[in-house]
Amino acid sequence: MSIRGLKKKQPKTFKVKIVTVDAEMEFSCEMKWKGKDLFDLVCRALGLRETWFFGLQYTVKGMCTWLKMDKKVLDQEIPKEDPISFHFLAKFYPEKVEEELLQEITQHLFFLQVKKQILDEEIYCSPEATVLLASYAVQAKYGDYDPNFHEPGFLAHDELLPKRVLRQYQLTAEMWEEKITAWYAEHRGIARDEAEMNYLKIAQDLEMYGVNYFPIAQNKNHTDLLLGVDAKGIHIYSINNRFSPSKSFEWSAIRNISYSEKELTIKPLDKKAEVFKFFSSQLKVNKLILQLCIGNHDLFMRRRKVDSIEIQQMKAQAREEKARKKMENQRLAREKQLREEAERAKEELERRLFQLEDEARQANEALLRSQEAAELLAEKAQIAEEEAKLLAQNAAEAEQERQRLEITALKTKEEKRLMEQKMREAELIAVKLVKESDRRAKEAEHLKQDLHEAREAERKAKQKLLDITRLNYPHMVKYPQYSSADTRDANFDKGSVKLDLKDIDLKRLSFEIERERLDYLEKSRKFEDRLKELKSEIHALKLEEKQSGLSS
Repeated sequence: MSIRGLKKKQPKTFKVKIVTVDAEMEFSCEMKWKGKDLFDLVCRALGLRETWFFGLQYTVKGMCTWLKMDKKVLDQEIPKEDPISFHFLAKFYPEKVEEELLQEITQHLFFLQVKKQILDEEIYCSPEATVLLASYAVQAKYGDYDPNFHEPGFLAHDELLPKRVLRQYQLTAEMWEEKITAWYAEHRGIARDEAEMNYLKIAQDLEMYGVNYFPIAQNKNHTDLLLGVDAKGIHIYSINNRFSPSKSFEWSAIRNISYSEKELTIKPLDKKAEVFKFFSSQLKVNKLILQLCIGNHDLFMRRRKVDSIEIQQMKAQAREEKARKKMENQRLAREKQLREEAERAKEELERRLFQLEDEARQANEALLRSQEAAELLAEKAQIAEEEAKLLAQNAAEAEQERQRLEITALKTKEEKRLMEQKMREAELIAVKLVKESDRRAKEAEHLKQDLHEAREAERKAKQKLLDITRLNYPHMVKYPQYSSADTRDANFDKGSVKLDLKDIDLKRLSFEIERERLDYLEKSRKFEDRLKELKSEIHALKLEEKQSGLSS
């Protein structure tokens, strides 16, 4: 067979892109493949066995539609693109996640999808519940909380809360992280699959969980109601309230569901009950509603029947897997506990060692400080001894100075007393001199007066003698040069003798006056010298007194 023949026999293919909640895959499909062939290929690639919950969804003309399993892929109204995109999503939801979701991959896919629906606000959740759910999501992603590793800000890049909740409360990202971390710290020891299951167990109790909503009308002109299809039945809601249905039809109470064009009819099991009819906007919507109703009803009936051998095997494997994981988790928990205890013991030993080293260091430092203190004390003692000697010396010097000052004070007092005595003596001498001076002045005045009187008497005597001489001896007057001494002596009378005696008294008196004057001058000079002496001594004593006052 030629190579060309082999090429002709190769089937034609087309490419598809499968988008899961957390991954993307590409496959090459044969042109003749039906929807189930592609779906089985994806399930095998994911390792998924609980296939009845999932489907392949695509969007055409703005409407989400599920790929039909019994028709060829290319015969369905799929987007004309290359590769053709499909979303692998949960189409039907379990009533009780803990009992129905057996595989870990199934739980993980449901967890991711429900979490995305809550964050996208397709499922309403109260703010308190969103924080709790976020804490389980963090536990599933990061494992046990470790404050040394999970530092503030480690959730900064994770989307954990709906934007509605963030807008509703004026809290910072740090505050939200603190609230989530407070719950997260309490989930210690919970494995990833347990955390995801706890997340789903909380989410399945939310009113909008697992419900597919469609706008409907009770007549052809108005779309004023919502029809919801979920695992428990069909529910009718008002247009503004998706939480509490105004009317519900459980699957066990529905006898038949059918549609004709845009009209959909729900017949209750009770034939006497009223048949519910409503209208949708398009025929495709009725087909989609019917498809979801059939699938949910089949699962509803299946849950209430005996499990098939495949399901029993899967449940047995799931139980074994859970038991194995439980034992593995317990073993890991024990190992982790032992490791943590060993780490704590190691940390305690390190802490104790560090404490002992610190105590030894402190003791060594204390010893060094003690030695330094001893040396310092010895130095201080030596300094104190030297200071004591110096103080003793200063005290002796001070005592000597005190004694000297006392002696100086005594001397000063004695000198002051002597000075005062000398001053008093000087004052007495001055008074005596003043008195003597006055007396001498008076005596001099009297002597001057006596001298004046004597001279006046002499003058008068001379005049009288001259007059007498002129009268008795006129020739002697004319010829005084021819008179001899004997003649003068013989002719002198008694008045001339008196005149000579008077002259002698005058001379004597003048001599005495001169002598007294000289004595007075001598005494005055001596007194002045004595006064100068006293002044010098007084000045010297004052200087000594000032110096002794400054030195004290």
